[in-house]
Amino acid sequence: MKKFLVGLLSLYFGTQAIGQEHNTSANYIKPKDPLVVKNLSEWQELKFGLFMHWGTYSQWGIVESWSLCPEDEGWTQRRGPHAANYYEYVKAYEDLQKQFNPIDFNPGKWALAAKEAGMKYVVFTTKHHDGFAMFDTKQSNYKITDSKSPFSGNPRANVAKEIFNAFRQDQFKIGAYFSKPDWHTPYYWWPYFPPKDRNVNYDPKKYPDRWQQFKDFTYNQISELMTDYGKIDILWLDGGWVRPLATVDTTVEWQRGIKTEQDIDMPRIANMARKKQPGIIIVDRTVPGEYENYVTPEQSIPNKPLDIPWESCMTMGNSFSYVPNDQYKPAREIVHNLIKIVSRGGNYLLNIAPGPKGDWDPIAYQRLKEIGKWINKYGEGIYASHSIAPYSIGNIFFTQNREENTVYAFILHKEGGENLPAKLELPLKEDAKLHDISLVGSKVKLRWKIVDKHIQIEIPQTARNLQSDDYASMFKIGYVYL
Repeated sequence: MKKFLVGLLSLYFGTQAIGQEHNTSANYIKPKDPLVVKNLSEWQELKFGLFMHWGTYSQWGIVESWSLCPEDEGWTQRRGPHAANYYEYVKAYEDLQKQFNPIDFNPGKWALAAKEAGMKYVVFTTKHHDGFAMFDTKQSNYKITDSKSPFSGNPRANVAKEIFNAFRQDQFKIGAYFSKPDWHTPYYWWPYFPPKDRNVNYDPKKYPDRWQQFKDFTYNQISELMTDYGKIDILWLDGGWVRPLATVDTTVEWQRGIKTEQDIDMPRIANMARKKQPGIIIVDRTVPGEYENYVTPEQSIPNKPLDIPWESCMTMGNSFSYVPNDQYKPAREIVHNLIKIVSRGGNYLLNIAPGPKGDWDPIAYQRLKEIGKWINKYGEGIYASHSIAPYSIGNIFFTQNREENTVYAFILHKEGGENLPAKLELPLKEDAKLHDISLVGSKVKLRWKIVDKHIQIEIPQTARNLQSDDYASMFKIGYVYL
């Protein structure tokens, strides 16, 4: 149960697996509500956020939820003494509720580490597909605050509320991840039938009363999150197979398995959410239309800028959920991903998975510290920036500030690579006069000249030396408009 083959999941590694693959939806509809437009614009300038997948599955150190789904047995095979019998396995999985006791849970520690790393918003999994609620829902006993859960007597038992409060105190925008499908409730996986894949296991048209119960169950749980958990800025809805059948895109492999109408009545949910949380961003992942306010490529970075709001959600380790001895990406790779994403106009949502005792791996804290050191030096070219053509040339990536009078050129450095070159050529911004160029972090005066709509820069030897934590250098290019 302790091996997570994330390589089988992601487009980022060039695979075709369908477990959690989420494509960028077409036919984007821009929000009309001025409060949503304002919130979305603010969110786009934050650039760097924290994602956290956490639930009882961390007790076993396995992939979140998916081992319950017969469809996905190929890439998330069951392990352990109950693996041979599906129903015994489900019972053992659900009994993790009786073992899960994260006594080291301290959300303030996470908020501080994320803030010092330069993160500006957080998205937390209030409920994943397995249906276990990390909040005090009144709709189900399958939750961390139920008396069967040993953590229920802890003053911080309402985990989602504690996390939201802690991060809100540090001025983060707050995002509530919520899975539309729920494999625990009998209103979605009806025990009368065995589940055969990730979808509802009965025909909602044949059993409309049961489907209505599921819609009400989902509506009521989201209503709780919108009511009792302070200001929520983002409602991040996962499980895109719960959707109107007419929206299925058969060119997307995983969507071909959606054969039944699973309309959950998003207008009803959205109207309620925005009445309780004016201006909230709604992310109905992979379901094109007015309730997918931004798109969310997963474990991948688009090859070119998108002309709509977007966010890459990617893992710091190999797994979205906690796995013992996971392999964490080096800070250099994370910084490079951030630069690439921002240069293409997106946000970077970086996932860190807490373990069963309620804390991150010490390596995660170290990575955040290393990232923060770089961000503190070069964040001017990251936050509130916008993409600018040609976006990138080789290992050089460009952003510009909102006033469009400053361009930032990031040069990505390999570990143990060469120092900065003696000469560098960068494209000249059109319709503006070049005013000044500086190498951020260096007091050395640069010499430059314009040749054929390009800037040729001479870099003195004293400014060319790189340190081990110089993951990327940044040139600041100032312009004035005539």
